[in-house]
Amino acid sequence: MNKKFDVIVIGGGPAGYVAAIRAAQLGLSTACIEKWVGKQGEPALGGTCLNVGCIPSKALLESSHWYSIAQNELADHGVRTDKVRLELGQMLQRKDKIVSALTQGIEQLFKANKITWLQGHGRLLANKQIEVTSREGKQTIYDAENVIIASGSVPIEIPSARYTENLIVDSTGALEFNEVPKRLGVIGAGVIGLELGTVWRRLGAEVVVLEAMEDFLVMADKQIAAESLKIFQKQGLEIHLCTRVTSSEIKNKRVAINYQDKSGDHNITVDKLIVAVGRRPNTDNLAAAEAELLLDERGFVHVDEQCRTTLPGVYAIGDVVRGPMLAHKGSEEGMMVAELIAGNHASVNYNTIPSVIYTHPEISWVGKTEEELKASGIEYIVGTFPFTASGRARALGDTAGMVKILADRASDRILGVHILGAHSSELIAQAVIAMEFGSSAEDLALTVFAHPTLSEAVHEAALSVHGRALHTVQHRK
Repeated sequence: MNKKFDVIVIGGGPAGYVAAIRAAQLGLSTACIEKWVGKQGEPALGGTCLNVGCIPSKALLESSHWYSIAQNELADHGVRTDKVRLELGQMLQRKDKIVSALTQGIEQLFKANKITWLQGHGRLLANKQIEVTSREGKQTIYDAENVIIASGSVPIEIPSARYTENLIVDSTGALEFNEVPKRLGVIGAGVIGLELGTVWRRLGAEVVVLEAMEDFLVMADKQIAAESLKIFQKQGLEIHLCTRVTSSEIKNKRVAINYQDKSGDHNITVDKLIVAVGRRPNTDNLAAAEAELLLDERGFVHVDEQCRTTLPGVYAIGDVVRGPMLAHKGSEEGMMVAELIAGNHASVNYNTIPSVIYTHPEISWVGKTEEELKASGIEYIVGTFPFTASGRARALGDTAGMVKILADRASDRILGVHILGAHSSELIAQAVIAMEFGSSAEDLALTVFAHPTLSEAVHEAALSVHGRALHTVQHRK
C-alpha cells in the first residue's frame, strides 16, 4: 500500500517550501518533492531562487556594488583606496556560502515542522497519485489528499544563441564566470539581463545589451524607464533597442553575434554571451497524460484566482501559473493554498504585488503605471519628488532617481507607486502597505516620516500629488 499524505508539494522553491511549511503548521501531514542538486553534488531545497536566482545574484550585485564604490566613489568621502583590487574567487565563495546557509536553513525548517523531503523528480498521475523518481532511477508512488504543484520555471533558450559550455550561457552560467570577460554580450534588457549585465560591468567588463523591444523596460512606468535608461547608459551599459539576434557562432573561443535593427545588419564579437530573454513554466514531464492536467498554450498550469486547477484537490502556484514570475508572489500563493486546504478563508491581492529590479539605483513599483491608467480611461493625478532634494540621499551620495505616486482624481486613492533610487526595494513596502489598506495620497501626506531618511521622498511625493511638496519647487494645483 502506498504511503499517503494530506498534502504533497511538487517543488521546493519559494512557492513550494512556503506552502509545505504552512501546511505542516496547520497540522497537515506534508511531503515536499525537490530534485535540485547543488554544485557539490548535494541535494538542496530552495529551487532556482535560493540556488541560482534571487539570492546568489543579489549577493554578486552587492559585492560588485561595493567594489565599484571603492573604486569610484569613496574619494568623495575623503577615503583613499588607491590599491583596490578584485578577488573574484573570494566574491564567488561568499555568494556560495550565503546560498548554502539559506538552503540548509530551509532543510532545518522542514525537520522542525516534520515535513518529509522526497528527493527526486515528482510527476502527477491520475487520482492524486504522485510518482517520485530518485537520482538513481528508483520510482516510488505516493498518495495524496491534496497536491500542490510548484515546479517553477526555467530559462528560455533561443535558436539563434544555443547554450555552449561557459561561452553562451543562461542566468545560471552567468553567476559562475571564473574571470571577468573583457567584452560581455547580453541578449535581453529585462530584469535578469540588466542585473547580470550590471554585475559584470562594475567588475570591469564592457557590456553590450541587445533588446528586441522598441521601448526600454516596457513593464515599468514610461517616465521611470526613460530615466533609468539614461542612468544605465551613463554607467557604461551599451544598450541597443529594437534588435533581433539572427545567429551566433563560436570563433576562436569567442562568440560572434549577428543581429538586425532598423538600420540593417550588424555583427559584434564578445568573450561571453548571456541569454536572458525570459523564463518559461517548468511543466516538462510534470504530469502523465491520464492525469488530465490542463495547461494553456504557453505551458502554464490553468488555475482560478485561488490557484485551483481543473482537477479536484490539485492546486498550482508560483512561476508555473499565470501572473508575474516573482518569488514573493509564489510564496503568498503557497500560504493561501495551504489555508484553503485546511478549510480556512484566504486570498492573494494581486493588485499589490511589488516588482523590483536590483540594479543601482534600484527600480521598484506596485500598482498601475500612467500608461495603464490612460489606456483604461481612469482620471488620475501625479505627485513626484526627486532624490536630489532629499537630505539623506545627499548624505549618502545617492541622489539619482525619484518617487512617483499616481492617485485617483476623484477619490485620491493611491493607484500606483514607482520608485527609482537607492534602496527602493525597501521603500516600496511602504507603498504596498498603503495600497493594501486602500490609503489615499492624503493619508500618506498626513503620515509622519523620520528625518533624515530616504522614505521622506515617499512623503514628499504624496504631498506633491496635491501641489504641497515642501522641499522642491512646485506649482500649486
